[in-house]
Amino acid sequence: MSDFLSKERITAGANYNRWLVPPAALAVHLSIGMAYGFSVFWKPLGNAIMGADGKPVAACAAGATNFSEKIAGTARALFATDCNWTQFDLGWMYTLFFVLLGCSAAVWGGWLERAGPRKAGVVATLCWCGGLLISAYGVYAHQLWLMWLGSGFIGGIGLGLGYISPVSTLIKWFPDKRGMATGMAIMGFGGGAMIGSPLATMLMKHFATPASVGVWQTFIVLALIYAIFMLAGSLGYRVPPTNWQPAGWTPPSQKGNGMIATNHVHLNKAHKTPQFWLLWIVLCMNVSACIGIIGAAAPMLQETFGGALIGQPELGFADIKKDEALTTAAAAVGAGFVGLISLFNIFGRIGWATSSDKLGRKQTYFIFFVLGALLYCAAAYLAGYKGLALFVGSFCIIASMYGGGFATIPAYLADMFGTQFVGAIHGRLLTAWSTAGILGPVVVNYMHDTRLEAGVPFDQIYAPIFVTLACLLAVGFVANLLVKPVAPQNFMTTEELAEEKRIAHEQSIQAGKAVVASEAESHPILVKLAWAAVLIPIAFGIWITLQKAWVLFS
Repeated sequence: MSDFLSKERITAGANYNRWLVPPAALAVHLSIGMAYGFSVFWKPLGNAIMGADGKPVAACAAGATNFSEKIAGTARALFATDCNWTQFDLGWMYTLFFVLLGCSAAVWGGWLERAGPRKAGVVATLCWCGGLLISAYGVYAHQLWLMWLGSGFIGGIGLGLGYISPVSTLIKWFPDKRGMATGMAIMGFGGGAMIGSPLATMLMKHFATPASVGVWQTFIVLALIYAIFMLAGSLGYRVPPTNWQPAGWTPPSQKGNGMIATNHVHLNKAHKTPQFWLLWIVLCMNVSACIGIIGAAAPMLQETFGGALIGQPELGFADIKKDEALTTAAAAVGAGFVGLISLFNIFGRIGWATSSDKLGRKQTYFIFFVLGALLYCAAAYLAGYKGLALFVGSFCIIASMYGGGFATIPAYLADMFGTQFVGAIHGRLLTAWSTAGILGPVVVNYMHDTRLEAGVPFDQIYAPIFVTLACLLAVGFVANLLVKPVAPQNFMTTEELAEEKRIAHEQSIQAGKAVVASEAESHPILVKLAWAAVLIPIAFGIWITLQKAWVLFS
């Protein structure tokens, strides 16, 4: 089995069709991307235990009025079987997802480069799908700690390995289209919830009974579906031989582009360069400025526009809260807004990353920071002006740049540090994502709650928040401005590079010479089938999302 998963077994011939690799990466990323959609389970799990009267029993943290009491309630909920879980209890699993994603990618990134994407993909499959099965038992036995362990901890490790497993491979297969290649795969991570959330909702509805909310059965079915997709994707990974290049491509050294390195920086030296930490700040600020507000998208729209969302502009959000029917109608519009943001997040990943191949990575991030700051300032004005259409449009563009930032950063790293260790370096840089996942929501939620407690009207709460987020983007702008090419002394020598390639079991068909692919594409039918296998689920997700988003325009 070890030989079957080894890097030697997946080194392709010179004329292998590289377009078979992106759908393999998409199959993995669409599966682990369901991490974004786990919130669909919170309410059913919060009603998992029913009393004799047919109503949900009280939560373990019932009556908690402050943070310390909530923590105490969560501690009891970890092992209790006689009380329900709150969103606060379950939300820690979501936090674990992204903390473990960054940590596991950083810790095992170097191993991945040497072991190859197939072995890493299979391990990611075992962790993600095995974690779902452990969580299924946790729901069945009503043990919260098993859910944290299964999906949160073990599944989080699978997220990290699955997320970075195709990055280095795709960049090496597409040296002429680095941004587009990574954008295609990382688009799948953003789109996973778009497919998985409605599928999970359908499954829970199918399995629900008076005695069960249908969540543990749904976890088992999802684990089986994702195992098939992730194994197919992982086994579909191939790596190009050393010195491989596509037909008709001119290496960047012949174009005189100083921002694209022609040599390689070792993993152990990359984090000692100022470029690594500047790019860490660039990613952290871009994500921090977006993730908090995207996470609060639905309530933000409802609080800011109130009755304008349902054709009654004279009503504020405080008025709507008093009427259940109005609350439901406004919530439907908020859900449509979330769906629209999800679409722009997904297509921004492929759109902006592809554009960066022409614009350059540094220029693309300049657009993110300048345009993003302007849109946040405009949103502060539009919130007071009640310009709903322009407000929604502003956040759709912001969401596209949020996704675009994730998809562009691997190519930016390859430009700076070369491709030999780009997957592992990317893994370490993802600690910026873990940091931003805490920083962004804390800034937004703290400012929101503070202003709400101060009695600020709902429609005036967010303007200062938008300005603060624009300031975070300004910090990112300065960091990006300071990025320069890596100093020559940081690159590996020819002998050091050759030794690393030997350790990584890289093979060359013609040692010392460029292996140029022919222009004739091999396996054309297989390519179409592979793309159909991932595009059909994506089309399903887009259709469901558009139906929800249509509420904004109807």
